Amino acid sequence: MATYFEATFEEIASINQLIFQVKDILDEKYNPQGYNIGINVGEAAGQTIFHLHVHVIPRYEGDVEDPRGGIRNIKESIVPYYGKEGNSN
Repeated sequence: MATYFEATFEEIASINQLIFQVKDILDEKYNPQGYNIGINVGEAAGQTIFHLHVHVIPRYEGDVEDPRGGIRNIKESIVPYYGKEGNSN
């Protein structure tokens, strides 16, 4: 399946169980103060890897100056993403 909306309700329930398991591991090992959980669906939404995957991102007080807007400003991209013209964005 390429997107969240193509998953069955059973698969979505399993994904949610995994998200909670990952959270428990991250809580124990890194003690974050918050989380962002994200799923990109479709190229227009920024999906560049066309299979269903979930981002579980631990967050910390002060990790960015202003955390409003979620993950948009956490850090610079570590991999180049290319627009339709083939140029790096």
